Amino acid sequence: MNRTVFAIGIVIAAAVVGVLFAGLGKDPAVIQSPLIGRSAPTFALQEVGTGRTIDIAQLRGRPLVINFWATWCGPCWEEHPVLVATARRLQPNVQFLGVVFQDQEDKILGFLQQRGTSYPTLVDVKGKTALAYGVGGVPETFFLDANGTIVAKYAGPMDADTLQANLMKAMR
Repeated sequence: MNRTVFAIGIVIAAAVVGVLFAGLGKDPAVIQSPLIGRSAPTFALQEVGTGRTIDIAQLRGRPLVINFWATWCGPCWEEHPVLVATARRLQPNVQFLGVVFQDQEDKILGFLQQRGTSYPTLVDVKGKTALAYGVGGVPETFFLDANGTIVAKYAGPMDADTLQANLMKAMR
């Protein structure tokens, strides 16, 4: 009886160690988006400050970068200059959009005035667009090819190299 219990305990312990070993080096916060390889969910949102409605379906024909962010997000402050500089350099060949949710328009305008802008910033008032994209936190950025297919997603603040590497996937 004791040998049987001991053998079962060894098997269970080995299985637990195997599962833990398989997860080593993987970030548990990173979950691959099921949207990669699929057409991006469509949306039409109002631009901050102008009220102009922008529909992403009308932006097909060139790569599109959609960055979900908020003014209260520290990492968003960090990555914003990289996005602005890259957008200035690549437009009109690549379109950039900022999508802000869980925020107020006056704070967004203040942020953009202070940090700069070079592409439209849209307000996702009820968070439905962020929900459609499966955004779990900000910043999160989606890269679409010219056909509107999501080819990459990056969660967290991007530096110039990370942004460029993901853009290459969208520009193929």
